[in-house]
Amino acid sequence: MKKEILGLGITLCLFAVGACVALSLVYTVTGPTIAGLEQAQLEATLKDLFPEADGFEELVGVIKSESPSVDIQNTWKATRDRAVIGLAVKGSASSYGGDAAMLVGVGIDKKIVGARVVSLSDTPGLGANASNLTYFVDKQSKTTFPGQFSGKAVLDPFEVKNDVIAISASTITSKALTSIVKEAGLRSASWLDSNGGAK
Repeated sequence: MKKEILGLGITLCLFAVGACVALSLVYTVTGPTIAGLEQAQLEATLKDLFPEADGFEELVGVIKSESPSVDIQNTWKATRDRAVIGLAVKGSASSYGGDAAMLVGVGIDKKIVGARVVSLSDTPGLGANASNLTYFVDKQSKTTFPGQFSGKAVLDPFEVKNDVIAISASTITSKALTSIVKEAGLRSASWLDSNGGAK
């Protein structure tokens, strides 16, 4: 009986080691591809926010959040002919289904040029509608949740159910994403002021 248990334990151990090796090999093969796809997606989103830009430079650690509920992860300076035309800020906040992340573009006029949901794991059909391109918070103008931020001044209130239209039955999601846009806007405007980029 003891030999059978020992044999079974060794067999299970070998299976576990084999599974770990297989997973490691899969990650080694697919890791660079995934990283390449993520980089390509990032570059496409930056270009989508600033189509007139001819370059993007990452600014490491120069912009920090002053809001306890928002974490600023990355910042890129958008340039055209070496002149700063705005900043793109990736920030995250705790939402209904976990952390949510957005990429927010801010122009030198201190207005939001656009906002894109990068990751969101909230309830499908509710909070997840923030990243649904066919869900409109304003059906008449066909404005999506992130689309409503385009053109807003960074000093606007950014209050859900005031100057920001909430996603139906998803106040937590709406507030989390709005807080990211607001903080990204304020910190970007401050950096632009300090670095001669703002008008």
